Amino acid sequence: MRKRFKKRRMNRKVYPKRMKILFVTVFFLFSMLIVRLGMVQIVNGQSYEKVVEKKESLTVNSPVPRGEIYDRNGKLIVGNKPQRAITYTRTSDTSQEELRKVSKKLADMIDVNIESLTERDKKDFWIWMNPSEADKKVSASEVDRIQSEKGLSTKEANQKIYQLMLERISEREWASFTREEYEMLAIYQNISKGYALSPQIVKNKGVSITEYAQVSAHLDELPGVNVTTDWTRSYPLDHTLRSVLGDVSSTREGIPKDLLQKYLAEGYDRNDRVGTSYLELKYEDLLNGQKKKVKNIIKDGQVIGTKVIQKGHSGKDLVLSIDVELQKEIEKIIQEELSKHIGTKGSPYLDRAFVVMMDPYTGEIEAMVGQKVKEILPNGEVEFQDYSLGTYTTSYESGSVVKGATLLTGYMTNQIKPGERIVDEPLYIKGTPKKASWFNEWGQRTRRISDLFALEKSSNSYMWKVALRIAGSRYVPEAPIQLKGDAFRTFREHFAQMGLGVPTGIDLPGESPGYQGTAEHPGLLLDFAIGQYDTYTPMQLAQYVSAIANGGERIQPHLLKGVREPSNQSPSLGSVVYKKEPEVLNRIDASRDEIHQVQKGFYRVFHGREGTANLFKDASYNAAGKSGTAEAFYKGPNMKKAQPTYNTSLIGYAPFDQPEIAFATVVPWSHQKHDPYINKTISKRVMDTYFE
Repeated sequence: MRKRFKKRRMNRKVYPKRMKILFVTVFFLFSMLIVRLGMVQIVNGQSYEKVVEKKESLTVNSPVPRGEIYDRNGKLIVGNKPQRAITYTRTSDTSQEELRKVSKKLADMIDVNIESLTERDKKDFWIWMNPSEADKKVSASEVDRIQSEKGLSTKEANQKIYQLMLERISEREWASFTREEYEMLAIYQNISKGYALSPQIVKNKGVSITEYAQVSAHLDELPGVNVTTDWTRSYPLDHTLRSVLGDVSSTREGIPKDLLQKYLAEGYDRNDRVGTSYLELKYEDLLNGQKKKVKNIIKDGQVIGTKVIQKGHSGKDLVLSIDVELQKEIEKIIQEELSKHIGTKGSPYLDRAFVVMMDPYTGEIEAMVGQKVKEILPNGEVEFQDYSLGTYTTSYESGSVVKGATLLTGYMTNQIKPGERIVDEPLYIKGTPKKASWFNEWGQRTRRISDLFALEKSSNSYMWKVALRIAGSRYVPEAPIQLKGDAFRTFREHFAQMGLGVPTGIDLPGESPGYQGTAEHPGLLLDFAIGQYDTYTPMQLAQYVSAIANGGERIQPHLLKGVREPSNQSPSLGSVVYKKEPEVLNRIDASRDEIHQVQKGFYRVFHGREGTANLFKDASYNAAGKSGTAEAFYKGPNMKKAQPTYNTSLIGYAPFDQPEIAFATVVPWSHQKHDPYINKTISKRVMDTYFE
């Protein structure tokens, strides 16, 4: 009895202990289950949903037309032209045999381009179509020998066998296919490269009504094939501004490799059409638009329906500051004036000219024209091509147009004062040929002239003596020049304030800052002071003269005037999204009086009795500016030796008291001996046209 009671007491102690262990275990297991459920639902929930979605549905993006581009007056520059298109969408488990069947049926219905097919493509196709014959190209013993080679992996051995097979296919064999079979190959290559459940363009150029109708009528026999409407870029103004508008990739090209990672991170697909250059590239984020999102409903690996989950809309429309009517008129003027001299004895290397017109207060570019010889026809007529991009990507020695910047540098460094007179005379520097102003080249005449007359008459000697002062030196006849300090750096830093030798900040990629000479001999400093050493772009010259015209502010030039919502009521523009405001990059570190002194000098260039551009003196718009001629060299692609020639330029603005437009004209390699003044004729006609 006592033993039994004792045993019962022991059992009572054991059971609670076991129960506690059981409860703890159950609690732990339930806790683990709750944690796992939380992991599944909260942490990995979206991943599992995507896995299920891939089997039951998948969201794909459908491209939309890009935004259009207009000029300042609402005239269409770049639009979208609708075109019929045939697409193919494959599923994740579509077999190669299914792709081949679809390709064969489509090849019987539509014509496609086969010029892109290579010899290798055709050999691969032959192997595919003739597998048993292809196997005979490499004997079993050769296969065994290659597979037994030391150091070769299975993959490398198979590649070597396949390469041997390709080499043994004769031209008679791989060239034996019909055009229809080659078309089948081209279609197969196209659709097999597409991504699962992402529409791939089979054909969107030149789809005839017959092709469109025939494919439409047989869609039930062509799983994955669809007929739709696509778009392509159109250019109503033909070649006008074409070189700066840029290009858009095709669906076949997709995103360029150098931009791939950037665009994929932004939600693009690999075969999306994107801007690849210039304006199209610069404003890709605005022009691209919002894609239409469609959910494909999938059952048994086939798309059985679609559901729109996000409506797409076209990209934003760009409004440029360009006046296309003015642009076209200037193109015509340049072509007419160049045609008079191209190929003549006096201008054997003349082949291009540039004009930039810009609002000096806002930086809006109203015209940026570049024309370049494309071909001289047998009848002597000259065919031109648009080279507007050359206004900011190419640079040239600009000559005396920089003398306003040289004077301002002298003022800002306290080496001369406004109105100061300096003797213009031929300079005789030891070890250097005589240097003289163009009007004093053959004589020994000396006369004391003011800074205003130095601009009016374009005195070289005055500018050289200013440069010598900046370099801490003085002119002593027959003595060498000693430069003190860093005169080149001083000049370039001050020229940069006016936009010379530095990027202008124009809203286009690929801008050239110009060329800076590396040698720093004393004679080169004198060349620099008269614009015959460093090179500048026409856009830099326009920014520089604008800074003079507006009283000393360097304004950023820009093409974008505003952004609009896309409009369905053409030709009306949509609502304003963004308006570009003027941006002052810096203020020239000169006093108002010093800048006004240069303005007065520029006025005398256009109106003075001895002004080098006084053909403007009777113009109703009261212009001011500066002409330039620079010694240069031309070396063509088939020339062994560079030939001496001259660049000519002209900058200006009007009206003088309240400027509304500034311009820069550059004519590289305009002549060799006799100056036909092409730069001045073009500029006068351009300004007359603007103020008409």
